[in-house]
Amino acid sequence: MTRRWIGSALVILVLAGACVQLGRWQLHRLDERKERNHVTTSNLAAAPAPIGEIVGADHVVGPQHDWRTAVVTGRYDASKQIVVRYRNVNDRPGFEIVTPLILTDGTALLVDRGFLARQGAELAPSTIPPVPSGEVTVTGRLRRSEHGGHTSGGTPVDGTARLINGPDYASTLGLKLYDGYLATDQQQPAADPAFGKFPGPEIDDGPHFFYALQWFFFALMAIGGLVYFSRQDLEKDKEPEDGAPGEAAEVADRNRSEAVVGVSDSSGPAPKE
Repeated sequence: MTRRWIGSALVILVLAGACVQLGRWQLHRLDERKERNHVTTSNLAAAPAPIGEIVGADHVVGPQHDWRTAVVTGRYDASKQIVVRYRNVNDRPGFEIVTPLILTDGTALLVDRGFLARQGAELAPSTIPPVPSGEVTVTGRLRRSEHGGHTSGGTPVDGTARLINGPDYASTLGLKLYDGYLATDQQQPAADPAFGKFPGPEIDDGPHFFYALQWFFFALMAIGGLVYFSRQDLEKDKEPEDGAPGEAAEVADRNRSEAVVGVSDSSGPAPKE
């Protein structure tokens, strides 16, 4: 029970406890994902409905609305169109074209009109299909506003952005926008065929369960290593070391005994002349 051993044991126990907590956190994320998958599956199966019947008066697309099919009617405002860069659909890099749709009640909704694959090394699409003139009806999937690590990623700059975020766009475009957007499935009049379709959601449990098993395994390895090396130290302590004081004393006692015996054997009466 040296200071070094106690310190090492405490460090290992803390690491093992941290691994257990990380494993529990992964299981918590698994439960969240299962709950989200249930909501997504229900929303995908729901019948299309006007957006006013889905989203409340706060105009916020929440987690309970994600992937729900909504129907909106209005007019596109092409003057406030945004090119969203650094997008990827089916492992193809490109751009998404987001255009505000002005609804009949005066509010506006960001509509992701579609995906344009990048051609070569272009930094912006060379050609953007024009918006239909007049009133249009769009059917699509409601999505929540995007948030990322970039502080200005959702704020349009020179007509481009990296994220689709209703409140950030509203402050720049000067529109009363929904907090969220609509990813187009169908449009009347029909959308330009140059736009690519969006993939559906991933409905699976993800890697969280296996990540949890890995963290629990690391915790077991830490505890097992502590037990193993502790037993090794104990076995080493039981073995006598070369030149140990106990062994030296034993050798000295044996030598003294032999010397006494030798003296006794050499003593006796002197031989007669």
